[in-house]
Amino acid sequence: MASQSNLVLIPARMGSSRLPGKVMADIAGEPMIVHVARRAREAGIGPVIVATDSPEVEAAVRAAGFDAAMTRSDHPSGSDRIYEALQAVDPEKKFDVVVNIQGDLPTIEPHVIQASLAALENPQADIGTLAVVITDEEEKTNPNVTKAVGSPISENLLRALYFTRAAAPFGDGPLYHHIGLYAYRRDALSRFVALPPSALEKREKLEQLRALEAGMRIDVAVVDSVPLGVDTPADLERARQLLSR
Repeated sequence: MASQSNLVLIPARMGSSRLPGKVMADIAGEPMIVHVARRAREAGIGPVIVATDSPEVEAAVRAAGFDAAMTRSDHPSGSDRIYEALQAVDPEKKFDVVVNIQGDLPTIEPHVIQASLAALENPQADIGTLAVVITDEEEKTNPNVTKAVGSPISENLLRALYFTRAAAPFGDGPLYHHIGLYAYRRDALSRFVALPPSALEKREKLEQLRALEAGMRIDVAVVDSVPLGVDTPADLERARQLLSR
Protein backbone atom coordinates (compact mmCIF):
# COMPACT_ATOMS: atom_id res chain seq x y z
CA MET A 1 0.00 0.00 0.00
CA ALA A 2 1.63 3.27 -1.10
CA SER A 3 2.78 5.38 1.80
CA GLN A 4 1.13 8.52 0.44
CA SER A 5 -2.29 6.89 0.88
CA ASN A 6 -1.83 6.29 4.62
CA LEU A 7 -2.24 8.77 7.46
CA VAL A 8 -1.28 7.98 11.07
CA LEU A 9 -3.44 9.67 13.71
CA ILE A 10 -2.66 9.40 17.42
CA PRO A 11 -5.51 10.39 19.77
CA ALA A 12 -4.18 11.97 22.95
CA ARG A 13 -6.41 13.34 25.69
CA MET A 14 -5.36 14.59 29.08
CA GLY A 15 -8.41 13.31 30.94
CA SER A 16 -7.54 9.63 31.38
CA SER A 17 -9.64 8.19 34.21
CA ARG A 18 -6.99 5.82 35.55
CA LEU A 19 -3.88 7.97 35.07
CA PRO A 20 -4.81 11.60 34.36
CA GLY A 21 -2.38 13.49 32.14
CA LYS A 22 -0.48 10.34 31.29
CA VAL A 23 0.25 11.34 27.69
CA MET A 24 2.40 14.17 29.07
CA ALA A 25 4.17 11.98 31.65
CA ASP A 26 7.94 12.32 31.45
CA ILE A 27 9.75 9.26 30.10
CA ALA A 28 13.52 9.57 29.60
CA GLY A 29 13.24 13.35 29.35
CA GLU A 30 10.32 13.58 26.91
CA PRO A 31 6.51 13.38 27.17
CA MET A 32 5.08 9.93 26.49
CA ILE A 33 3.12 11.19 23.48
CA VAL A 34 6.38 12.26 21.79
CA HIS A 35 7.76 8.72 22.15
CA VAL A 36 4.62 7.33 20.51
CA ALA A 37 4.80 9.83 17.66
CA ARG A 38 8.47 9.01 17.09
CA ARG A 39 7.73 5.27 16.89
CA ALA A 40 4.96 6.01 14.42
CA ARG A 41 7.28 8.11 12.27
CA GLU A 42 9.90 5.34 12.34
CA ALA A 43 7.30 2.95 10.91
CA GLY A 44 7.48 5.01 7.71
CA ILE A 45 3.94 4.34 6.56
CA GLY A 46 2.73 7.92 6.19
CA PRO A 47 2.46 11.34 7.85
CA VAL A 48 1.95 11.36 11.64
CA ILE A 49 -0.45 13.75 13.39
CA VAL A 50 -1.43 13.84 17.07
CA ALA A 51 -5.15 14.56 17.63
CA THR A 52 -5.65 16.22 21.00
CA ASP A 53 -7.99 18.38 23.05
CA SER A 54 -5.12 19.89 25.04
CA PRO A 55 -3.07 23.00 24.14
CA GLU A 56 -0.33 21.58 26.39
CA VAL A 57 -0.12 18.39 24.34
CA GLU A 58 -0.26 20.35 21.09
CA ALA A 59 2.64 22.57 22.19
CA ALA A 60 4.77 19.61 23.31
CA VAL A 61 4.17 17.72 20.08
CA ARG A 62 4.98 20.68 17.88
CA ALA A 63 8.11 21.48 19.91
CA ALA A 64 9.32 17.95 19.15
CA GLY A 65 8.81 18.49 15.42
CA PHE A 66 5.47 16.70 14.94
CA ASP A 67 2.13 17.94 13.66
CA ALA A 68 -0.96 18.21 15.84
CA ALA A 69 -4.68 18.77 15.28
CA MET A 70 -6.91 20.27 17.96
CA THR A 71 -10.20 18.46 18.57
CA ARG A 72 -13.20 18.78 20.86
CA SER A 73 -12.88 17.54 24.44
CA ASP A 74 -16.18 15.64 24.56
CA HIS A 75 -15.40 12.70 22.24
CA PRO A 76 -16.48 9.34 23.71
CA SER A 77 -13.62 7.45 22.04
CA GLY A 78 -10.33 7.78 20.23
CA SER A 79 -12.05 6.76 16.99
CA ASP A 80 -14.34 9.78 17.18
CA ARG A 81 -11.38 12.04 17.96
CA ILE A 82 -9.33 10.89 14.97
CA TYR A 83 -12.37 11.20 12.69
CA GLU A 84 -12.75 14.87 13.64
CA ALA A 85 -9.03 15.38 13.07
CA LEU A 86 -9.20 13.63 9.71
CA GLN A 87 -11.92 15.99 8.45
CA ALA A 88 -9.80 18.98 9.49
CA VAL A 89 -6.42 17.91 8.12
CA ASP A 90 -7.55 16.13 4.96
CA PRO A 91 -10.75 17.69 3.59
CA GLU A 92 -9.60 16.82 0.05
CA LYS A 93 -9.64 13.10 0.99
CA LYS A 94 -6.11 12.41 -0.20
CA PHE A 95 -5.61 9.61 2.31
CA ASP A 96 -7.31 6.26 1.81
CA VAL A 97 -6.26 4.56 5.05
CA VAL A 98 -6.13 5.94 8.59
CA VAL A 99 -3.98 4.16 11.19
CA ASN A 100 -5.11 4.81 14.77
CA ILE A 101 -2.32 4.37 17.34
CA GLN A 102 -3.19 4.90 21.00
CA GLY A 103 -1.20 7.66 22.67
CA ASP A 104 -0.21 5.44 25.61
CA LEU A 105 1.98 2.93 23.73
CA PRO A 106 5.47 4.46 24.11
CA THR A 107 7.35 1.19 23.51
CA ILE A 108 5.49 0.02 20.40
CA GLU A 109 7.85 -1.31 17.74
CA PRO A 110 7.68 0.29 14.27
CA HIS A 111 7.34 -3.12 12.57
CA VAL A 112 4.26 -3.83 14.68
CA ILE A 113 2.68 -0.61 13.39
CA GLN A 114 3.55 -1.60 9.83
CA ALA A 115 1.81 -4.96 10.27
CA SER A 116 -1.57 -3.27 10.64
CA LEU A 117 -1.48 -2.49 6.92
CA ALA A 118 -0.88 -6.17 6.10
CA ALA A 119 -4.30 -6.83 7.61
CA LEU A 120 -5.82 -4.68 4.86
CA GLU A 121 -4.26 -6.55 1.96
CA ASN A 122 -7.60 -8.17 1.17
CA PRO A 123 -9.75 -5.44 -0.42
CA GLN A 124 -12.81 -6.88 1.34
CA ALA A 125 -11.35 -6.06 4.78
CA ASP A 126 -12.73 -2.83 6.23
CA ILE A 127 -10.48 -2.63 9.29
CA GLY A 128 -7.09 -4.13 10.13
CA THR A 129 -5.84 -4.82 13.63
CA LEU A 130 -3.23 -6.88 15.48
CA ALA A 131 -2.87 -9.79 17.88
CA VAL A 132 -0.17 -11.88 19.57
CA VAL A 133 -0.28 -15.56 20.51
CA ILE A 134 -0.78 -15.81 24.29
CA THR A 135 2.03 -17.72 26.02
CA ASP A 136 1.23 -16.73 29.63
CA GLU A 137 -1.42 -19.07 31.06
CA GLU A 138 -2.75 -16.36 33.40
CA GLU A 139 -3.49 -14.09 30.43
CA LYS A 140 -5.88 -16.64 28.97
CA THR A 141 -8.39 -16.11 31.78
CA ASN A 142 -7.58 -12.46 32.56
CA PRO A 143 -10.59 -10.31 31.59
CA ASN A 144 -8.30 -7.31 31.14
CA VAL A 145 -6.67 -9.12 28.20
CA THR A 146 -8.95 -8.97 25.18
CA LYS A 147 -8.88 -12.08 23.00
CA ALA A 148 -9.26 -11.99 19.23
CA VAL A 149 -11.18 -15.00 17.91
CA GLY A 150 -10.73 -15.58 14.21
CA SER A 151 -10.65 -17.94 11.30
CA PRO A 152 -7.13 -18.43 9.87
CA ILE A 153 -6.53 -16.96 6.42
CA SER A 154 -2.79 -17.61 6.33
CA GLU A 155 0.01 -18.31 8.80
CA ASN A 156 -0.05 -14.79 10.26
CA LEU A 157 -3.49 -13.54 9.36
CA LEU A 158 -6.98 -14.12 10.76
CA ARG A 159 -10.43 -12.98 9.80
CA ALA A 160 -11.98 -11.79 13.05
CA LEU A 161 -15.18 -13.51 14.14
CA TYR A 162 -15.37 -12.08 17.66
CA PHE A 163 -13.47 -10.24 20.40
CA THR A 164 -13.99 -11.15 24.03
CA ARG A 165 -12.66 -10.77 27.56
CA ALA A 166 -13.36 -14.46 28.15
CA ALA A 167 -10.98 -17.34 27.39
CA ALA A 168 -11.99 -18.24 23.85
CA PRO A 169 -12.20 -20.25 21.73
CA PHE A 170 -12.53 -23.47 23.73
CA GLY A 171 -10.37 -26.49 22.90
CA ASP A 172 -6.84 -27.09 21.70
CA GLY A 173 -5.04 -24.37 19.83
CA PRO A 174 -3.70 -20.85 20.33
CA LEU A 175 -5.45 -17.94 21.98
CA TYR A 176 -4.69 -14.45 20.71
CA HIS A 177 -4.09 -11.29 22.76
CA HIS A 178 -5.68 -8.43 20.84
CA ILE A 179 -3.68 -5.20 20.42
CA GLY A 180 -5.90 -2.14 20.13
CA LEU A 181 -4.27 -0.56 17.10
CA TYR A 182 -6.46 -0.15 14.02
CA ALA A 183 -6.01 0.59 10.33
CA TYR A 184 -9.29 1.85 8.88
CA ARG A 185 -10.20 2.29 5.27
CA ARG A 186 -11.45 5.86 5.17
CA ASP A 187 -15.03 4.91 4.28
CA ALA A 188 -15.04 2.28 7.02
CA LEU A 189 -14.02 4.84 9.64
CA SER A 190 -16.80 7.16 8.48
CA ARG A 191 -19.31 4.34 8.72
CA PHE A 192 -18.02 3.14 12.08
CA VAL A 193 -18.25 6.46 13.92
CA ALA A 194 -21.80 6.96 12.61
CA LEU A 195 -22.99 3.69 14.17
CA PRO A 196 -24.63 3.67 17.60
CA PRO A 197 -23.02 1.52 20.33
CA SER A 198 -24.06 -2.10 19.81
CA ALA A 199 -25.43 -4.69 22.23
CA LEU A 200 -22.31 -6.83 22.44
CA GLU A 201 -20.05 -3.78 22.52
CA LYS A 202 -21.86 -2.55 25.62
CA ARG A 203 -21.85 -6.00 27.19
CA GLU A 204 -18.13 -6.74 26.64
CA LYS A 205 -17.08 -3.07 26.73
CA LEU A 206 -15.19 -3.58 23.47
CA GLU A 207 -15.72 -0.93 20.80
CA GLN A 208 -14.59 -3.13 17.90
CA LEU A 209 -17.63 -5.38 18.34
CA ARG A 210 -19.75 -2.53 16.99
CA ALA A 211 -18.09 -3.01 13.61
CA LEU A 212 -18.55 -6.78 13.58
CA GLU A 213 -22.20 -6.52 14.61
CA ALA A 214 -22.76 -4.10 11.73
CA GLY A 215 -21.35 -6.64 9.26
CA MET A 216 -17.98 -4.96 8.77
CA ARG A 217 -14.94 -7.15 8.19
CA ILE A 218 -11.92 -6.97 10.49
CA ASP A 219 -8.75 -8.84 9.58
CA VAL A 220 -6.07 -9.46 12.22
CA ALA A 221 -2.32 -9.62 11.58
CA VAL A 222 -0.48 -11.83 14.07
CA VAL A 223 2.71 -10.14 15.34
CA ASP A 224 5.43 -11.16 17.78
CA SER A 225 5.15 -8.73 20.69
CA VAL A 226 2.55 -6.92 22.79
CA PRO A 227 3.44 -3.25 23.29
CA LEU A 228 3.31 -1.94 26.85
CA GLY A 229 0.14 0.08 27.39
CA VAL A 230 0.52 2.67 30.14
CA ASP A 231 -2.61 2.64 32.32
CA THR A 232 -1.22 2.71 35.86
CA PRO A 233 1.71 4.25 37.76
CA ALA A 234 3.38 0.81 37.68
CA ASP A 235 3.06 0.70 33.88
CA LEU A 236 4.59 4.17 33.67
CA GLU A 237 7.55 3.13 35.79
CA ARG A 238 8.05 0.06 33.59
CA ALA A 239 8.03 2.24 30.47
CA ARG A 240 10.62 4.54 32.07
CA GLN A 241 12.85 1.56 32.78
CA LEU A 242 12.54 0.22 29.25
CA LEU A 243 13.15 3.54 27.49
CA SER A 244 15.98 4.72 29.70
CA ARG A 245 18.19 1.89 28.47
